[in-house]
Amino acid sequence: MSIVTFADIEAAATRIAGHAVRTPLVESPALNARLSARVLLKPETLQHAGAFKFRGAMNRISQLSDAERARGVVACSSGNHAQGVALVARMLGAPAVIVMPADAPAMKVANTRGYGAEVVHYDRYTEDREAITHGIAEARGMTIVWPFDDADIVAGQGTVGLELVAQAAEVEAKLDVVLTPVGGGGLAAGVSTAVKHLQPGAQVYGVEPSAFDDTARSMVSGARETIDPAARSICDALQSPSPGAITFPINQRMLDGVLTVTDAQVAEAIRYAYATLKLVVEPGGVVGLAALLAGELDVSGQTVGIVLSGGNIDPTLFSRILAGEL
Repeated sequence: MSIVTFADIEAAATRIAGHAVRTPLVESPALNARLSARVLLKPETLQHAGAFKFRGAMNRISQLSDAERARGVVACSSGNHAQGVALVARMLGAPAVIVMPADAPAMKVANTRGYGAEVVHYDRYTEDREAITHGIAEARGMTIVWPFDDADIVAGQGTVGLELVAQAAEVEAKLDVVLTPVGGGGLAAGVSTAVKHLQPGAQVYGVEPSAFDDTARSMVSGARETIDPAARSICDALQSPSPGAITFPINQRMLDGVLTVTDAQVAEAIRYAYATLKLVVEPGGVVGLAALLAGELDVSGQTVGIVLSGGNIDPTLFSRILAGEL
């Protein structure tokens, strides 16, 4: 029995209704023609704080007691979970502390502070963010809101899949394939749980950077693999060191496979999204599109849903990518 059920995702949808944006589906004739498929894009770039993370944060924090909210929340994140938690905390009147890597995109740090959160920096390559987060929680009596390894977070992220299937039906489409980014696995676990319940015949694939292929390798080995500390990628949102203890068993059962993409393929997808789709997508958010544009999965003749999970790209990096420097 999964720790996160479809009923949990439905409950999360009810809980976040009126707070989260029901992001639209976007369809491009040019993209359809290029892939010989019908492609429905779910741009969570248009979600509050610019990423899907708002959903899980709202589902988790809204269930805290008044006393817990008064003491506040602490989270660790490279940026999107940070912003989601910071915004939800402000909306619900809770203090927030966010543990962020020192090399997190400046825009994500600025936005997190702009939502009223205190930011504590650490070195992602030499320090343990979970230990730092635990220390703050114990010292200040705060509740930890983990970025992916939490059932309420997974259920909240699953509302993306719930909406995706419903909105596809609204345009008379039935999904054959769904692609979603994979970092720690919370989004993939939630989306796959929702999609597989509503459309059991659909295939769901996770996509991650080739340098951070811990989930792909874990699916092969059957155990939670880790990433080489020397690994680097422009996909800052997908740099979890290993799959989650909660999320991996779900993804192991629900995903039909995990694809990987290079930074060069990601950069090309960012350029394509901007020039052709008129969407600004961050590296970690565009990996599903990158996989299809690179021919990593043949979807010709099928109806495909792609989750574009976030749009918080650093302006300097975005400029370099558009200029073809990456």
